[in-house]
Amino acid sequence: MTRASPMQSSEEQARIAGAYPQFFTPDWRIRAPIIGGFAAAIALFVFGFIALDISWGRVWAGFGRLGEFVFLMLPPTYGDTNLPFDFLKSLQETDKLMLYVGSMVETLAIAFLGTLFAAIIALPFGFLAARNVIPNIFAHFAVRRFLDTIRSVDTLIWALIWINVVGLGPFAGILAVITSNFGIFGKLFSEALETADTRPGEGIISTGGSGFHAVRFGLLPQILPVFVSQVLYYFESNTRSATIIGIVGAGGIGQHLYEQIKILEWQHVSFLVLLVLVAVVVIDFISSRLRFAIIGTNALKR
Repeated sequence: MTRASPMQSSEEQARIAGAYPQFFTPDWRIRAPIIGGFAAAIALFVFGFIALDISWGRVWAGFGRLGEFVFLMLPPTYGDTNLPFDFLKSLQETDKLMLYVGSMVETLAIAFLGTLFAAIIALPFGFLAARNVIPNIFAHFAVRRFLDTIRSVDTLIWALIWINVVGLGPFAGILAVITSNFGIFGKLFSEALETADTRPGEGIISTGGSGFHAVRFGLLPQILPVFVSQVLYYFESNTRSATIIGIVGAGGIGQHLYEQIKILEWQHVSFLVLLVLVAVVVIDFISSRLRFAIIGTNALKR
């Protein structure tokens, strides 16, 4: 087979371009909105720097200050390194360690229970908000807007609301996580349902099955791994959120973290941050194992 020379190739391309100019001429009706979008994003970025009065001098000075904090945080400890060792001090430090570990377990419990109950409550609302499950546009619109309203309020704000309703403690933290995640899960579940293939459900209905059977055996098996993956991810995310809402009195390790920051015990702060980091790493490892166990190892080979 003879290979065409570069000159012949360029002549052939010119001939094709002359015969079909519509395919080689830039369509500015399509390119103009894209270029305009990029220009608007750049203009908004520049406007943000100007309007927010961001000073690069303060940014660089802040990096230096951050380095000082990192130096003060080392090494992480839960005890008092300035006092000589004695038996009574050892007992006090052991009690403090158990208090911190117990608070970390409480934070994990808040995240786990809040995520679990939010997923259970949001599941039926996810089906109600999916267009391919509930074709009624008014019901679909009402459920979507209700989920948007719940989701628009941050977890920290829900924590402040529930603290005033049920009082201080982990119960308020659990309710805050449930409320904020309910709206998020409802949206994510409905979007996963809308991307599912409807043909298995249609086949079930054509063989005499009901609409419930179509959802149970046609849609649910497709999106169940997606549901589980989303719930496991938010359990990990809610562990960090439960740490933050603990600062306002919703239980968990956040209260101790805030107290240590106020009294400038930076080594204790780094120890508490390390506890949270270890917990998140362990949750991520277990979540990955559970997710692959549900999806199947064959999915990784595709």
